Amino acid sequence: MTESRRRREVAFATRQLQKVRSAWREAQADKRIPYSFPAHDQLAHVIEDLGAALFPGRIGTFIGPDDDENDFVARHLVDALDELEAQIACELDYWQRENVGSFDADQAATMVALFTKSLPDIRGLIDSDVDAAFLGDPAARSVDEILVCYPGAIASLHHRIAHEIDALGAPITARIISEIANERTGIDIHPGATIGPSFFIDHGTGVVIGETAIVGARVRLYQHVTLGARSPLGAARHSATDRFARHPIVEDDVVIYAGATILGRVTIGARSVIGGNVWLLHDVPPDSVVVQPEAEILPAEHGVSLRETLGTARAAG
Repeated sequence: MTESRRRREVAFATRQLQKVRSAWREAQADKRIPYSFPAHDQLAHVIEDLGAALFPGRIGTFIGPDDDENDFVARHLVDALDELEAQIACELDYWQRENVGSFDADQAATMVALFTKSLPDIRGLIDSDVDAAFLGDPAARSVDEILVCYPGAIASLHHRIAHEIDALGAPITARIISEIANERTGIDIHPGATIGPSFFIDHGTGVVIGETAIVGARVRLYQHVTLGARSPLGAARHSATDRFARHPIVEDDVVIYAGATILGRVTIGARSVIGGNVWLLHDVPPDSVVVQPEAEILPAEHGVSLRETLGTARAAG
């Protein structure tokens, strides 16, 4: 393809994209291009630096005299917090259009200062999650292996950070951080979800935890568990309960096995066990065991017939 032809094609595509953008902004009553927006790559660097500061040896790979460790942590914290403030400032700029008044000039700095004070608590919660994984998985060789390798621990680190940022009033920044975890692990935890200490997701792929879910202490989930809402809110009017209490409450010491789907504002009572592939739309009392009927072992003659049927179907396919 010649350079002139490529330029003509790009010029045409540019004009068409402008038309689509203009139509969308007209429909949204949004005629102004946002000056800024939180950026995925920059927030990924924030998480890397925060991970190094929280766990300098295992995630930060710090090697050196103990006296130098605090300097290492401080350097990573400065880099992380400076960039986090810049990204939150971008989000506040975005939300400014929705506000009657203006944000304080130092609003982003204040939010980051409050976040900084929460870092010891965040570290403590992550430690409790890693300990829970070590106690709950006989395949684990050490807590260090869990922290650096296990998808559930990686998702926990992201969620503990994102949840605090979300609570401070930067939901888009927090959501991007949660999606970075989703990209890495296949675990989708909304930053608004409230999760207690010693939380363990085993294997993890396909786990979904919704925005208003409340999870107690020492809860264990397996892969493909959903703590979801029953239906999208849509444009109709809904009560405050519909909006802010859409997802399940899981009380302390509950175990939920692979593939279980729990929808709506139902409560799973403490110490209950929810079996694999269970579909739940109602409350479960404490100390319950909820299972699907077990798979049936067919008599031998039925098995022969079934294998012949499947073999025939496979050959026909």
